[in-house]
Amino acid sequence: MIKRIAQTAGFTGLLAALLLTVLQSLWVSPLILQAETYEKPATSEVHEHADMAMPAHEHDAEAWEPEDGWQRVLSTTGGNLVVAVGFALMLAGLYTLRAPTRTSQGLLWGLAGYAVFCLAPTLGLPPELPGTAAADLLQRQIWWVTTAASTAVAIALLVFGKHWALKVLGVAIVVVPHIFGAPQPLVHSSLAPEALESQFKIASQLTNLVFWLALGAISAWLFRRKSEGQYSA
Repeated sequence: MIKRIAQTAGFTGLLAALLLTVLQSLWVSPLILQAETYEKPATSEVHEHADMAMPAHEHDAEAWEPEDGWQRVLSTTGGNLVVAVGFALMLAGLYTLRAPTRTSQGLLWGLAGYAVFCLAPTLGLPPELPGTAAADLLQRQIWWVTTAASTAVAIALLVFGKHWALKVLGVAIVVVPHIFGAPQPLVHSSLAPEALESQFKIASQLTNLVFWLALGAISAWLFRRKSEGQYSA
């Protein structure tokens, strides 16, 4: 069983990560690069003022970041692969408890994953372009984890709960984090234009939706084929 889960997650993660990288390279990354052009002039101005105030000061070496081109694509692919395999392991593990009888059922699992890890958290913490003001990182992480966990529990109760009270409880659980609200910065500001922000939010949501649908469909298909012995270990 462990080998079956590992094989499903490995192949699924690889294919989904490659798809996500292609979508990001064609749609999301160009928007980020465009936003960085608004951020860099402000950063350069700050550095110039600092140099004038302290001419003898030596700046510490800046943290390494991938350059535009193959370095950025390779770095993005590696990160996507780790994330995709992790999510695929989660789905394959869930399939051992309730195996999909049709490959199309994987799409429903994918939609559930999208709702848990993308849609619900971004209702309070939408994806941000470089140069956007944000609240404290730890507070945002706590709210994100709480929201994702409550959404997962709520979906489980709504789908698998036999009694109506469990379904009502699921609805109550899913709205609790949003009642308290996500942590917000003291002042909302962004260096990038509002139109660019809107494009980025749409691109991020649709890209993640396609990623999760692919993740669910591919993992269900591979898991079923393995159970039927249609591909070798």
